[in-house]
Amino acid sequence: MTAGAATVDAAVRTSGLTKRFRSGQVGVDGIDLLVPRGAVYGFLGPNGSGKTTTIRMLLGLVAPTTGSVELLGTPMPTGGTTVLPRVGALVEGPAFHPYLSGRANLDRLDAVDATADPATRDRRVGAALDRVGLTAAAAKRYRQYSLGMKQRLGLAAALLRPRDLLLLDEPTNGLDPQGTREVRALVRELADGGSTVLVSSHLLSEIEQVCTHVGIMSRGRLLAQGTRTEIADEGTTQVRVTTRADQRDHAVRVLAGLGLPDARADGDVVTAPLGTVAVEKVAQAIVGDGVDLLGLEVRRPTLEDVFVRLTGEGFDVAR
Repeated sequence: MTAGAATVDAAVRTSGLTKRFRSGQVGVDGIDLLVPRGAVYGFLGPNGSGKTTTIRMLLGLVAPTTGSVELLGTPMPTGGTTVLPRVGALVEGPAFHPYLSGRANLDRLDAVDATADPATRDRRVGAALDRVGLTAAAAKRYRQYSLGMKQRLGLAAALLRPRDLLLLDEPTNGLDPQGTREVRALVRELADGGSTVLVSSHLLSEIEQVCTHVGIMSRGRLLAQGTRTEIADEGTTQVRVTTRADQRDHAVRVLAGLGLPDARADGDVVTAPLGTVAVEKVAQAIVGDGVDLLGLEVRRPTLEDVFVRLTGEGFDVAR
């Protein structure tokens, strides 16, 4: 957990959260998750990294082996009756009655919520269907829905009432590019309205485009978390100097003289970790030592760079 975490007003907080299955496999390994209120928190990791198991423990659907969970300042699962009406969730794909229409499914779901007002049900169900683009298909039976439509209906179920916290597990699964863009816009809209949103995804583009905070999972462990800027700062900024191929060794020596001993040459490009050296000094030293400076670029670490460095794994970067 990051420094000062105890003083953060957290929508989600876990301590040592662990899930060990009967087989002995550890699905989630002692994670200290911290989602500040008002954040859009990207829960990032490949399939099988423990994201869904974590979310199920947050909601009280799975009991942790050890560790604790708080949602909106309320201990779980003991405070579930109090806090869960303020939480919307989409976990592992929605499950609805296949013979009922989309609207009828939402009506039934709302009817079993003792805290929901029956007098406003029709209006709220209609608004939820409209927000996810399912108004035209509201009367269609669920079994006739495509995967993307089923995912949209699951989102509508999470939005039947105003929520202080939304936990969305792979919310764009099965959606086409337009649907994916609409979900991203919806997440931003929810955050702008004051909700905290945790978005679990294995798609880097989703996290980069909508999230203010990031947590990186791999093999059941939370390897890093913080704001997007804090996560990027865990990477290494590189300087790339382009010169003539016959001058690259000269450029390497110049960079070494600046305190950049790890410079590497590839063709006419010399790359080195920039460290604390100002890029202006690099340019001055290269030119001042008689090396032809044909190009100078500073490459700051991306979220993908940090992920690969932390985990050694590749990543899905786009949809």
